[in-house]
Amino acid sequence: MNISQITKLQALKKHLKTFQKNHPKFQHFLGAVYRDALEEGTIIEINVTSPKGKNYVTNLKLRQDDLNFLNALQQLNQ
Repeated sequence: MNISQITKLQALKKHLKTFQKNHPKFQHFLGAVYRDALEEGTIIEINVTSPKGKNYVTNLKLRQDDLNFLNALQQLNQ
């Protein structure tokens, strides 16, 4: 890992702390979902509403490959 990558990771960590401060319940929500709901076949739906009222909705059904990816991401946090 070079200096530029380390600097970017440090900036990312700062942004993450700010995000967690601004949205304290979100981390608990994700933790509950991770513990209790992530299994093959789970459907994740995302709904986004812009300030102008435009709505975007999508969903995905988790596969084992998705769970492997999410577990790998979780390992980065340890």
